[in-house]
Formats: sequence, C-alpha cells, structure tokens
Amino acid sequence: MGKKDASTFKLPVDQYRKQIGKQDNKKTKPALRATRLKAEAKRSAPGIRDTLLIIVTVLIFLLVIYALFYLNLSTELNLDLDMD
Repeated sequence: MGKKDASTFKLPVDQYRKQIGKQDNKKTKPALRATRLKAEAKRSAPGIRDTLLIIVTVLIFLLVIYALFYLNLSTELNLDLDMD
C-alpha cells in the first residue's frame, strides 16, 4: 500500500520539469534552426559598437597629433615675433 500512495504524489519540481519539457517540444525544427542561426550571427559578426570604438580612437589620436603640431608651431611663431 505504501508504494501505491507514494506514486500518486508528485513533487512540484517534477511537475515543473515535465511542464518545461512539454513546452520545449512544442518548438518546430525551423524555429529552432532560426534561433540557432540568429545566435551564431550575433556571436560571429563584428558589432557596430566595435567599429565605432575603433573610429573614435583613430579620431582622438589624429586630434592629439594635430594639437601637438599646432602648439609647436604656435610657440615657434611667438618666439619669432618676440625677437623683432
């Protein structure tokens, strides 16, 4: 008698796992394939964020070089004017 009573009672965890398993089986193969392809494309493609970061870095580098040349030339011009 003890076995029969124990088999009718299911743990909530087991019921939850069974429910999740049913939901997962409802997905069709094309839907699963589309999800997988979307995830692979997201992982493999370089993002806009990476490209933007590289462009901003190059622009800052060029701005720093321009500022150094500008300051160097402006100091030389000031020295030439002071000698007159």
